[in-house]
Amino acid sequence: MGGGTSFPRETLDRDRVVIVTGGNTGIGYETAKWIAMLGAKVIIACRSEMRALEAIERMKKEYQEEKQKGTNGIIQDGDIYVQFMKVDFASLQSTKEFIETFKSSGQKLHTLVCNAGLGLGPLEYTEDKNELVFQVNYLSQFLLAIHLMPLMEFSGADDCRIVLVSSDGHNLAHPFNASSIQGKHLTEANFECFRNYANSKLYQVMQMYFMNRRLKESNISVVSTHPGTVETEFGRDMECSRTCCIYCFGHTMKFCHCIKTPFEGAETEIYAAIAPQLKGIRDVYYADCKPATTSSQSRNMENQEALLKVSLELLKDYIPEDIVHRWSTTPTTLA
Repeated sequence: MGGGTSFPRETLDRDRVVIVTGGNTGIGYETAKWIAMLGAKVIIACRSEMRALEAIERMKKEYQEEKQKGTNGIIQDGDIYVQFMKVDFASLQSTKEFIETFKSSGQKLHTLVCNAGLGLGPLEYTEDKNELVFQVNYLSQFLLAIHLMPLMEFSGADDCRIVLVSSDGHNLAHPFNASSIQGKHLTEANFECFRNYANSKLYQVMQMYFMNRRLKESNISVVSTHPGTVETEFGRDMECSRTCCIYCFGHTMKFCHCIKTPFEGAETEIYAAIAPQLKGIRDVYYADCKPATTSSQSRNMENQEALLKVSLELLKDYIPEDIVHRWSTTPTTLA
């Protein structure tokens, strides 16, 4: 389990607004629930309204149970605030519609937890002609982040955060190649589902670095996290035999406590999202609530900038010129 320090049980500002993508299930559910129980207003961004509403009802029930137990830090008056907003990250159009809907709601935004993700499944492509895992795990949530950051910058808060839920699997990614990140080169013959997943998690860690270079003078800090091997729906779409063997082996190791519960898996991203001592901390990758080491290729600045350049090109129909200019401008560290 790593023995890391858990997240602080301290009441949050009731006006703090947090978006948790994929907050209706797994570690996203636990993240959304605990942040709401500590007092913040939480938006669950996911596809299914039915599953989200069921999750919110369950959160409210579990909140009442925690309150009866006298759990430290959680709010004691009223009820938790959790709201559903629909988004399908397999569609750039759906992602843009979510952005516009949130902006038009007039709400501020203080924390964005990019938790939604796909695990290990067959080769598929989206309506946008991107490989599915690449788009859901990285590209669409990058689009979400760059559109919503101005709301964070003008929120009036001096501590806004973006938490990118990555994985130690990023260490097993293919050597970075900017020309192949979209996945058009993939075929059934050369597709490796675990390496494909690892690639998407590598891009998230690289995103942390290239975003922070442009945000270093702002009130926004970006960190990334590794939840560990968690008993969730992560493996529900697995078909490749090699990965199934890895996953099944992990299940046989439960007696060694290698498999975490969703709550245990969520602790690190909750910690990254709310711990007061992390105010202004950037470019840190957390595992078990402790700083951990990222892969050497994730730290390559030229590759990070190449990833950003390709990402902006893929999103050109969904971002205005001012955003393109801001993110395509080369930081002085690389000039």
